[in-house]
Amino acid sequence: MKRPAQTLLLTLTGIGLLHTALFTDTYLRYVKAGLRPLLIASGVVLLLLGLAAGVLRGERRHATHDGRADDRGHADELGNAHDHDHSGAPRIAWLLFLPALSLLFYAPPALGAYTAARSSSKPVAVQKKGFAPLPATSPLPLTLTDFTKRVQQDRSKAIKGRIVQLTGFVTPAGDDDGWYLTRIIFTCCAADSQSVKIRVYGTDAPAANTWLAVTGTWHPRGALGTRTAQAALDVKATRPIAQPVNAYTDDLPLTPS
Repeated sequence: MKRPAQTLLLTLTGIGLLHTALFTDTYLRYVKAGLRPLLIASGVVLLLLGLAAGVLRGERRHATHDGRADDRGHADELGNAHDHDHSGAPRIAWLLFLPALSLLFYAPPALGAYTAARSSSKPVAVQKKGFAPLPATSPLPLTLTDFTKRVQQDRSKAIKGRIVQLTGFVTPAGDDDGWYLTRIIFTCCAADSQSVKIRVYGTDAPAANTWLAVTGTWHPRGALGTRTAQAALDVKATRPIAQPVNAYTDDLPLTPS
């Protein structure tokens, strides 16, 4: 790869990062929201490096043109051997243009059911300070993690008989025709993703990766308030929803303003 191509690659990558982080929510498919400033800073640095390399190359060519009296300068003007950078990257480096262009024109698909079925489950932390009383709202919106904690740790059994509403995407169960309501959680980025799942009973499995708001009650299996209780739901209703902005957290869903 010659220097002009390297300069173009730096510039395209910088523009792609800035486009993704400033003008879209696509970056949230790959990193946590808190890393957005670092993505913007990286894009600015890459763009400036590309522009600076282009300017320096232009100045060098201009200086070579003015000093063509000697044989070396003459060879540079004609675009012969001295215009080649023999220390450049190998030809395979051209493949780096693919991710650079994808940032601008085609973002890789978001993580979904395929990843969730193969990723590790995020451990549910122990609620050491006890549980606050549940509000009287019905259905009661809960995250998958909060629902799991209530089912397996709340000795008061406040979740018993309560109609709750959970949101996530569909992951087929591998052992039967059932399915899980799932959220994928980033600790830092997609590389360290973990999942939290709620087993769903009472309805056929929708298409994988379908985002749903699911209303129902705890499915009685195991002793409620202990680790033997299954984090599972008897469905009363399901409603398709758009993928929320905060798809890679286990928070109540946010929608674009």
